[in-house]
Amino acid sequence: MSVFSFLAGHAPAFVFCATVLGLLVGSFLNVVVYRLPVMMQREWRMQAREYLELPAEAAGARFNLMWPASRCPHCNHRIRAWENVPVISWLALRGKCSSCSAPISYRYPLVELACGVLSGYIAWHFGFTVQAGAMLVLAWGLLAASMIDVDHQLLPDSIVLPLLWLGLILNTQALFAPLTDALWGAVAGYLSLWSVYWLFKLITGKEGMGYGDFKLLAMLGAWGGWQVLPLTILLSSVVGAVLGTITLRMQKAENGTPIPFGPYLAIAGWIALLWGEQITAGYLRFANF
Repeated sequence: MSVFSFLAGHAPAFVFCATVLGLLVGSFLNVVVYRLPVMMQREWRMQAREYLELPAEAAGARFNLMWPASRCPHCNHRIRAWENVPVISWLALRGKCSSCSAPISYRYPLVELACGVLSGYIAWHFGFTVQAGAMLVLAWGLLAASMIDVDHQLLPDSIVLPLLWLGLILNTQALFAPLTDALWGAVAGYLSLWSVYWLFKLITGKEGMGYGDFKLLAMLGAWGGWQVLPLTILLSSVVGAVLGTITLRMQKAENGTPIPFGPYLAIAGWIALLWGEQITAGYLRFANF
């Protein structure tokens, strides 16, 4: 019996393996969340110097998602393999660097744990199917993009656009929605927020959101079809209003402080993709009661 046959016939084993894989991927996503914006900034600076016809900066040390090895930002201690086990290492080290005892942010194990839980749930929800594999990739991408948006108010094209194309490609086989619905979902997703953006700018003279939000909603439409868009927009608006207000109160920030909208779109879109039909049907039953 092959490994794939075993996992296909034993749901608990598949869920367990997906959870472990999610924890490992979550550890890598922490690297992506930190390094990708730095890589983008360096690329933008290089392009700006080329455009302005300025001398190129001296080539620095190689820096990408794989190199250099992870180190403590305080003492430059190289993170050893046993110190990089998802969640477990953070607990074993009691949230401190083994060399200088500087605190390690609790966000690292939380991202790993969230990725593991999401991955395990997707495996349980879809079973050993192509849909499960596709949704794992989508969930990982949404998690990374959301955390980058929280830190930098930026949704990288290098994450969002490949996922948009992947959704359209998968739906050539109607994996989540007919291709026609997916195509119009991408178009409607982009244009809906684009229209709101320009309407808000014409009225107030301010920018209410970024172009990354348009692309993110287009990507969600490409995966679930245009049918997921109304619920996604509604849920993201409600969740954004509630959590945004709570965040501003906790941080004692002013009302004009920018709030990243990408994480709310990602959460709402993920919910709509998994339970959109059930939520809509439940609402219609309640409305007709």
